[in-house]
Amino acid sequence: MKRKIWSESLEQQAVVTYCAFQSWRLPHSDRIFHIGNGGRRTITEAKRFKAEGVKAGVSDLCLPVPMNGYHGMYIEMKRPDHKNKPTAEQKDWLDYFNSVGYKAVVCYGYEEAVTEIQRYYGVPEGEMII
Repeated sequence: MKRKIWSESLEQQAVVTYCAFQSWRLPHSDRIFHIGNGGRRTITEAKRFKAEGVKAGVSDLCLPVPMNGYHGMYIEMKRPDHKNKPTAEQKDWLDYFNSVGYKAVVCYGYEEAVTEIQRYYGVPEGEMII
């Protein structure tokens, strides 16, 4: 049975909820947070956000937990139907994060993101729970 495709926002919310409930098994996973760069804004808001340091292309989620040789993890969320791809700016940030010691990945939906988070924590494939 094929599962319903949620919006990117709902997929991301599910990842954050998963991390909150799994912090007993994945230490500090409840520290995951969204980097609010996207969304529509008025011109005034956009100018203020830019002055405050918002950068185009920065990944959607940050998991600031050093693990298995990485400083932390960044996740760029996309819909699981692959209808949207990372922009040039998003790819640039992912490449940068990976080059300076972070694990940075694009995940198409909740299931891919949860799998990548579990891999990040070193959960054996046979013990993964989605």
